[in-house]
Amino acid sequence: MKIKQTLDRIPGGMMVVPLLLAATINTFAPNLLRIGNFTEALFVNGAGTLIALFLLCAGAQINVRNIGVSVSKGATLLFVKWVVGAIVGLVAFMMADANGLFFGLVPMAIIAAMTNSNGGLYMALVGQYGKADDKAAYSLLALNDGPFLTMVALTIFGTMGFIEGMFSATAFISVLLPIVVGFILGNLDGEMREFFAKGSDMLIPFFAFALGMGINFQAIITGGLAGIAIGIMTVLLTGSVSYFVFKTLKWNPIVGAAEGSTAGNAVATPAAIAAASPAFAANVELATVQVAASVVTTAILLPLFVAFLVKRLEKKGKTASTNFQ
Repeated sequence: MKIKQTLDRIPGGMMVVPLLLAATINTFAPNLLRIGNFTEALFVNGAGTLIALFLLCAGAQINVRNIGVSVSKGATLLFVKWVVGAIVGLVAFMMADANGLFFGLVPMAIIAAMTNSNGGLYMALVGQYGKADDKAAYSLLALNDGPFLTMVALTIFGTMGFIEGMFSATAFISVLLPIVVGFILGNLDGEMREFFAKGSDMLIPFFAFALGMGINFQAIITGGLAGIAIGIMTVLLTGSVSYFVFKTLKWNPIVGAAEGSTAGNAVATPAAIAAASPAFAANVELATVQVAASVVTTAILLPLFVAFLVKRLEKKGKTASTNFQ
């Protein structure tokens, strides 16, 4: 069987196919692989470990002379995604009805979903279409995990006071450290860089499968059309704006588009905000299911959107991995 050739013919196949397969299993037979020991450790609970190892391998590919590029790319992605999500959320707040909803959407859910991003999905896409410094940019993107940036947006809007302690510097360092270890090893020894280079691509389908085991298609049904709409906006708005910003800066625009997702940890953001400010408690349950639906929607839609953009570049005689910085 030509499994690899088949996956290579599917845009983003090494990531998309395992992810969707796992999501299908998790939706219809959630306990099939939850049988303990090595099976569950690898196929269900292994995403964090596998992504950490992927980051270490990616870090080893970074040349010390190019470190500034990674920081610039990460900061640009973080800022663009937050600005787009905050603006859409602000419009929703300003036009919300008496129930605090904007055409059925909870403004808080919009900000929580659109300013957050799925790091695993980003790494999988960038692992296929990007370069080492694009992967290293993820260390800075850890700042949009959790409710921190959502609260910053709400604070700016004057809807609540600033809440300290919602972002942990330790959490940021914990994301950065594997990249730093790989970076040190790769720059101390060129042979170590070559050794770790073999691991990056191989890890993608495995952590994609583990990520899929955290996705349940029923979240789309529960969140309804509102949650799907937030997911579509997240992909098309944050992904497209980041794409064109990166293109303007002569960076690989596919890397910009790869940030157009919502991470699973964003599902907890509405509850965290409601706990900090009772003013948001009324719509916290609705906001939670809408964010959950956005997580699933972006996990499915973003790889397809990125594949579409890659095809466009190819028609123009360009390839995402070689024609940009």
